[in-house]
Amino acid sequence: MRIIIINGALRDHAASGNMGVIDSHAQRGFRALYNDHHGWLRGWLRKKLGNACDAADLAHDTYLRVLASGTTPQPVDSRRYLTQIANGLVIDLYRRRHIESAYLDTVRYLPEAAAPSPETRALVIEALCEIDAMLDRLPANARTALLLCKLDGLTYREIAAQLGVSVSSVEKYVTSALRACYAALYGSAS
Repeated sequence: MRIIIINGALRDHAASGNMGVIDSHAQRGFRALYNDHHGWLRGWLRKKLGNACDAADLAHDTYLRVLASGTTPQPVDSRRYLTQIANGLVIDLYRRRHIESAYLDTVRYLPEAAAPSPETRALVIEALCEIDAMLDRLPANARTALLLCKLDGLTYREIAAQLGVSVSSVEKYVTSALRACYAALYGSAS
């Protein structure tokens, strides 16, 4: 099942191609939120992003997030609630574009025979975005210790000196970061 929004109405787009209207009391609240604020939100995003296509995409994604949350804000809080979600999506968009740009800059100078295919590029960019999001969820010390260890090749003693903590703290930071990475990849840290 895939939910799509058409003029404020929620539709269940089944694999067969048939669309059924989803309706309930909660959905009527969602429809009112959409109808009352969609144009405003899209305009606000267009002004913020300078791009109508991105604005339309992020407005749609904002409403999908509202729908997924299962809650509809009170009418007086609607715009604040929508802008909070939309701002998070704008940040995600900029982060993704920054990651994509950095990756494409890296592969730009590869010989044509060694350059990744467009499909591989898309997969790598998606993986890099997931890694970035996972790293962002780590506590600052754990993230820093992991990156200094794995990317910069520093020893635990060197990391401890740089962070101003004990070597055993660095061991705990790196261990907790690696567990979080494992859990993000495989679903559990055990």
